[in-house]
Amino acid sequence: MEWIAWTIDYGIIGILILMSIIALAVVIERWHFFKGIAVDSYADKQELELDLTRRLHVIATIGSNAPYVGLLGTVLGIMLTFASIGEHGITNPAKIMTGLALALKATAVGLLVAIPAVVFYNFLLRRAKEEILRWESTHGRKRL
Repeated sequence: MEWIAWTIDYGIIGILILMSIIALAVVIERWHFFKGIAVDSYADKQELELDLTRRLHVIATIGSNAPYVGLLGTVLGIMLTFASIGEHGITNPAKIMTGLALALKATAVGLLVAIPAVVFYNFLLRRAKEEILRWESTHGRKRL
């Protein structure tokens, strides 16, 4: 049963930390891009929109899937707890509490990754829409 604890601590939490690092890297890259963008240099609205929304899907994917990865850790932690109860009975509360703590830790980390990712995604998407509106106000709407 120790492999489940190791999987939760290093596998699930490690994946969530990696997801968080990737999301943060994309947020920083997009923030710098938005700071230096010259909307007037674009002749085509679609090209502007493509540049503005590039890699935003990565942040959205991480934000929507991090809770599920945390839930996987929760399920594994509960499985560890039930296996410990089945193997040792209810005589060892330390093993039961360890499994439950691992389950709760995985859930918490999943939410700690997802919530900021969704907030940053919404912030960056709003910023992209503002820049597109700024372009439209100076270039007029192009109807297709």
